[in-house]
Amino acid sequence: MRSPLSGIRWKIIALFFLSMVLSMFTVVVLYVFAIFTVTRHIQPFSSLLQLLDAWVGAPVVFALTGIVFFVFYVVLLSRGTVKYLVEITRGVQQLSHGNFDLQIPVKSNDELGNLAENINWMARRLQSSIAEERLAVQAKNELITNVSHDLRTPLTSMIGYLRLIEEDRYRDEVELRYYVNIAYEKTRRLYRLVEDLFEYTRVSYGQVRLELSPINLVELLGQLAAEYSLQLRDSQMEIQLAFCEEKVMITADGDKLMRVFENLIANAIKYGREGKRVEIAVSRENDMVVIDVVNYGDPIPATDLPHLFERFYRVEKSRSEETGGTGLGLAIAKSMIELHQGSITVSSSTAKTVFRVKLPVNLSEVP
Repeated sequence: MRSPLSGIRWKIIALFFLSMVLSMFTVVVLYVFAIFTVTRHIQPFSSLLQLLDAWVGAPVVFALTGIVFFVFYVVLLSRGTVKYLVEITRGVQQLSHGNFDLQIPVKSNDELGNLAENINWMARRLQSSIAEERLAVQAKNELITNVSHDLRTPLTSMIGYLRLIEEDRYRDEVELRYYVNIAYEKTRRLYRLVEDLFEYTRVSYGQVRLELSPINLVELLGQLAAEYSLQLRDSQMEIQLAFCEEKVMITADGDKLMRVFENLIANAIKYGREGKRVEIAVSRENDMVVIDVVNYGDPIPATDLPHLFERFYRVEKSRSEETGGTGLGLAIAKSMIELHQGSITVSSSTAKTVFRVKLPVNLSEVP
């Protein structure tokens, strides 16, 4: 914190008192010198002694010398201040032309130094805001491009098969039903994409509010495992549950967590069939609950891991098309977990792929 005595006004006051002291010293020196010269019978200084002895002479000399000293010191010492002020002015002009990389040097500990620091801080903030705006525009353009592509693909297929039906270009009812079924599946995929996109937009722009209540994770995950039993059997897989306690209670939004773990379990079944099983483990870590969803399928390439939770990102695009993935599920899951002030990470090796979710036990305040 700056000292209140470091300001320019205090320097001016100090210069004024210094000038007064020096002027008083000058008057005293002149008076002593005049007395000394008069005693030695030097005629020109007798009039000076008479002037100083006069009731108006000493104050006049004192005032005149004080003014001279004050002006001299102000001119002498303000040269650096004026040059610094000109440097700051030039820096502001460059900032006004968009040169936000410029940093004005902080050369003093007074108001001008404080002004330079504030201008530098403003330049950094403007540079950061412009960079964020550019990223936002780029993200918006990428979102539009991805959505357009993902909407166009099933729509093109649907239009193609419906045109075949409209033009009666099928051999029999079996082929007709085949075309209708394909159009129906594409419609379902289009519906899922629109729903996922709508939910992702709501979560990303803070339009989702959590309905907090006590949740038993053991019960929630057990219910999900039962719901996926048929799909697991069709894939010739099994699910294994490992809980640290019979009852693990947290404060959370049950519906939102169901959506997260539905996505993780569904992905584990889709991409972990070769491993024949899915594992869900719950443990405690200080004031956090840790949930691991593990599959033993093909590993995720290391280059893809940092991007896995980005919207529309797919590790294998062809496989995602076949399984109906929209590329938004993990992005939505990440946003849901962050709303709960938790985290979600992924690690993958030739042995297994682990999605780890960490949630606070007690979530009392929602941002």
